[in-house]
Amino acid sequence: MIGRRTFLTGVGSLLVAPRAAEAQRTGKMPMIGYLSQRSPTDSASIVAAFRQGLGEMGFVEGKNVAVESRFAEGQIDRVPALASELVRRGLNVFVATGGTGSVVKAKPVIPKTIPIVFAMGGDPVGLGVVASLAHPGGNITGVSFLLSEVAAKQVELLHELVPKAAEIGFLVNPKDPTSEAATQDALAAAHVLGHTLVIVNASTAHDIELAFTTLAHRKIGAVFVNADPLYTVNSPKIVTLAARHAMLTVTSWEGFAADGGLISYGTSINEANRQLGVYTGRVLKGARPGDLPVVQSTKFYLAINLKTARKLGLTIPQSLLVRADEIIQ
Repeated sequence: MIGRRTFLTGVGSLLVAPRAAEAQRTGKMPMIGYLSQRSPTDSASIVAAFRQGLGEMGFVEGKNVAVESRFAEGQIDRVPALASELVRRGLNVFVATGGTGSVVKAKPVIPKTIPIVFAMGGDPVGLGVVASLAHPGGNITGVSFLLSEVAAKQVELLHELVPKAAEIGFLVNPKDPTSEAATQDALAAAHVLGHTLVIVNASTAHDIELAFTTLAHRKIGAVFVNADPLYTVNSPKIVTLAARHAMLTVTSWEGFAADGGLISYGTSINEANRQLGVYTGRVLKGARPGDLPVVQSTKFYLAINLKTARKLGLTIPQSLLVRADEIIQ
């Protein structure tokens, strides 16, 4: 059963972060270095959410805080160079979002004197980003929105839609730090529900097209597209390919159903990025990141595109419709 809940951990003691305190003393406008694995065109809603969170803490871009942004366009290999470029700008806070790789790949090149605040869908402890959720330690804290932990739920959704399908597809980017955990969860869920999971890898835009061709040749009509910045950047391509091959598509990134995909279900990335803005504001005000517990953002959002379902000749079960937060007609 898919549940919806919201939980926010408490905040720790507010101690002075050196660079933020320096900005306060000199009266100089502090600078945020904002790095996303996504592209500017598919990041509008999460950037707006981040700004909202900053605003809640009294910071307005261009008025009392500067923001220097870089986008990796879905290419995780670009992250370290972009992070180094931002560091050279003289940052007060480094913000990593738009994909787990933004913090995993950037952290090693960020000096320990610069506070890091992240939003990530993977397990920050398991991936070695923080020492613990309650006590991150060092110069880092952030928001974990558990996107990689809903892979089993995506398989359950496909089971509700095509319970008799022998095989279902799973599109995953092997370069993503969360891919291994998501794959294992999806495999286990598929086995329990009586399906064979056919895994296809794609780490470039061209690979995505090849992956859908492979699935089509195997006559697979339903595919779970794992959450990955490469795939959000290429969301229109995925929607087009799914329509071309008449495939049911389920993903865990917010906005996919609105783009024309069939179903999106996962924790709200927009809410996580609002919380990211709030935590960035706290650090700018002098909080020491390592003393701020990692926020567990678990506000879930289920969206179903009935227009896409009709094109596929698919009837969405009523049991699924009543659980939806958004139904797109």
